Amino acid sequence: MSNKETEQKIGELMDVMARLRGESGCPWDKEQTHVSLKPCLLEETYELLDALDDGEPLPQDTEAVLKQRLEIKAREKKDGAAKSALGNVPKGMPALARAQSITRRASHLGFDWPSIDPVWGKVEEEIAELKHAAASGDKARTGEELGDLLFSLVNLARFLDLEAEEALARTIDRFTRRFHYIETKLNEAGRSFDRSSLEEMDTLWEEAKSIEAREKTSP
Repeated sequence: MSNKETEQKIGELMDVMARLRGESGCPWDKEQTHVSLKPCLLEETYELLDALDDGEPLPQDTEAVLKQRLEIKAREKKDGAAKSALGNVPKGMPALARAQSITRRASHLGFDWPSIDPVWGKVEEEIAELKHAAASGDKARTGEELGDLLFSLVNLARFLDLEAEEALARTIDRFTRRFHYIETKLNEAGRSFDRSSLEEMDTLWEEAKSIEAREKTSP
């Protein structure tokens, strides 16, 4: 595809987006922001990856990839692979994001908790069941209960209007920053992890948290 053709396609896409978000456009599209579209983009990306896995590994261009994806989707529907009302959420998606997408679809179909209160109760119930399973020493059962707890937490995230995948990603980033702070301070003191106590590292961890808190409140 030439540069001129690419510019034309982009222009057509921008026109469609402008109509969808215009006064007489789609109500859902008009409400979307870059942040709110992130889960949709994630799901669409993994659908595309699924399509690539099912077809040619090296398609010639973007247009060929999209065409291939549409052909695969059409074949799935023809073969009856998309009979579920939940649709085909890509199995390659990160588990938290996939769980939230599935529960969101189930909710749209009316299969959902009536309010957030029983969701809190479900989380507490799953924690108790996980503790009981872990105490029994049954690893398989413990794994199942852990999965149930994670799934209930995803439901909680949805009721709190949060994306579980994004929340966990931010927590990982915070942990990494604080751990790097500990590493830096230990290196500055000529210390190593195996020669430092847990209490010393925990003190540095709390220092890192305090620094982050000050940075958030500073103008």
